[in-house]
Amino acid sequence: MADLDDDELLDALGVDATPLKASSRTPREERIIAGFEDILRFHQAHGRAPKHGEAGDIFERLYAVRLDQLRKLPEARLLLADLDAPGLLGTAKPSNLDIDALGEDALLAELGVTTEPEADDITVLRHVRSSAEIRAAEEVADRTPCKDFERFQPLFEQVERELASGVRKALPFGRDASVFNGNYFIVGGQLAYVADVGDTIKAPNGESDARLRVIYFNGTESNLLRRSLQRALYKDETGRRLSDTDMGPLFGSEAEPDDIESGTIYVLRSLSDNPYVAKNRQVLHKIGVTGSKVETRIASASKDATYLLADVEVVATYKLHNLNRTRLENIFHRLFGAAQLDLTIEDRFGNPVKPREWFLVPLNVIDEAVQRIRDGSISKVHYDLGTARLTF
Repeated sequence: MADLDDDELLDALGVDATPLKASSRTPREERIIAGFEDILRFHQAHGRAPKHGEAGDIFERLYAVRLDQLRKLPEARLLLADLDAPGLLGTAKPSNLDIDALGEDALLAELGVTTEPEADDITVLRHVRSSAEIRAAEEVADRTPCKDFERFQPLFEQVERELASGVRKALPFGRDASVFNGNYFIVGGQLAYVADVGDTIKAPNGESDARLRVIYFNGTESNLLRRSLQRALYKDETGRRLSDTDMGPLFGSEAEPDDIESGTIYVLRSLSDNPYVAKNRQVLHKIGVTGSKVETRIASASKDATYLLADVEVVATYKLHNLNRTRLENIFHRLFGAAQLDLTIEDRFGNPVKPREWFLVPLNVIDEAVQRIRDGSISKVHYDLGTARLTF
């Protein structure tokens, strides 16, 4: 070893003593290559090019902006040709965001990044808000007292009555994600009313959005974005959309072309010789809903305790279109519950049966109830036992 000179010793150790060549690339070119290498690493990790949008984290969004800029530079395509094996510079779609029109601070603001006032290097992130933080801030927005809440309070009271009577239903959000003027939602445990939908605007990701005026049951309001309300409802396991009261043509002798006949409301009168039934025959009625023919339904009435083990006569029918039959039956039970027949009879096997769907209600009142279900005013009335009338 003592006989080896320095070069031979380095060679024996596997060390290349050839002087490093000075880089012929400019600092700008070095930055372009380094920036593109970050994008390549992202592609290798995720199997795709970085995308714009709030769904991605801050780094993916930065890489997406950087990739857009590189596509615009002819010099970058030449410089990076050997590195761009995945073809990133020519395959991904550019963003709708006009990057050239934004200053550096505005661009960082779009990405959710703020810098210290004294910072002289905007590439150093002083504070980065996560996508979740940005969304949370928007979804909460600043709720302020609603100065004209007296206009909306009667609406909330009406909706509560409609929910209680079954005229409206609370449906899981997601089946229908639309948001329009006059819609009601339950979000964060609060009943919310969309009082106004502003003009359509373009979000930074190019999608359509709009500013809303949302009134809450507690007397506050907010001006959050439509997409923010939708996200809040999606994330809220108890988030609900309230159905409208305008359900289209529910009853009629003929179905409209777009209607689907789903059944018939029928009103029956018992021919039983039971003393109590006979005494109240003119006001004792069974109200039911069937998806088949009424005649088929009552064919074996005399053998069925549900029909008081006696034949019945049909005194009224109403065709039913586009309405849930169970829901309709529940409306009648809530409305006439206080007048429900309280009678226990034995079936043909000797078992005690308490028939349901029989009510001590005059036929004209039942007819009025059907009409009020049709026009949506059923939630405004209740049945008065003393006067045997529907009253407000």
